[in-house]
Amino acid sequence: MTADNSVQVSVLGLGAMGSALATALVEAGHPTTVWNRSPGRADALVALGANAVATARDAVRDSQVVIACLFDDASVHEVLDPLTDELAGRVLINVTTTTPAQSRKAAVWAADAGIAYLDGGIMAVPHMIGQPGSSILYSGSAEVFHEYQPLLDLWGTSTYFGEDAGLASLYDLALLSGMYVMFAGFLHGAAMVAPAGITAREFASAAAPWLTAMTGGFHGFAEVVDGGDYTVPGQQSLEFSDLGNILAASADQGISTEMVAAVQRLIQRQIDAGRGKEGFARIIESIKQPV
Repeated sequence: MTADNSVQVSVLGLGAMGSALATALVEAGHPTTVWNRSPGRADALVALGANAVATARDAVRDSQVVIACLFDDASVHEVLDPLTDELAGRVLINVTTTTPAQSRKAAVWAADAGIAYLDGGIMAVPHMIGQPGSSILYSGSAEVFHEYQPLLDLWGTSTYFGEDAGLASLYDLALLSGMYVMFAGFLHGAAMVAPAGITAREFASAAAPWLTAMTGGFHGFAEVVDGGDYTVPGQQSLEFSDLGNILAASADQGISTEMVAAVQRLIQRQIDAGRGKEGFARIIESIKQPV
């Protein structure tokens, strides 16, 4: 498919991400209307050729396709609920970060109002939009996704997960959970070595290649989890994975142990259940069954 840059688009919300999305549209030649609750955010976009309007209603009236990139779910409803009459018969693509339940509720609201709805989860930071590595996940209306995919692809690789409007959000938040826990692990390590006079920059030089190499293990974990057999040979056992030495060294360095202790508790629950000889991937059973 090739992009049809005659599509008129309105972008509601000009924070860093909304501005990046709007910029990509303007630069691709799409007639683009922009609106932001607080004034001044549209100046750079206007200089590029966007049309700034004073109200969200004006923005919706301007375009068949409306992009919502607002602060949160409450903001979406605060801005859009009073505009259901204007939105009826139009396309709403909501890339605001929301929970799966909120996304599904928004899809029901949209359907009741006669709005074609697509939900999106942005797997990128603003400066990545339109660049290699940017990815946006979508779920909801298949018709909207396929009709406007050339437009969506201006922002990054577009992946569609189906009609369930909550799936993009579910994937988004699940992927972010892995990212944040990994970041926390790196920062814990940086805190461990700091008392020895090692800078975070020096530690990063060692951590980045190590952690990158370790992500190769995801597929092996996935095969074990999907197969349901944590006794498959070749796995590192839960007993061997005991984090006692890391906890002791962290305490000796005078730093918090809470982040590592959380993982140790997941391990210990399975050991206490008599599963210590089984593979590390079994901690997913602790995660699935919170205490």
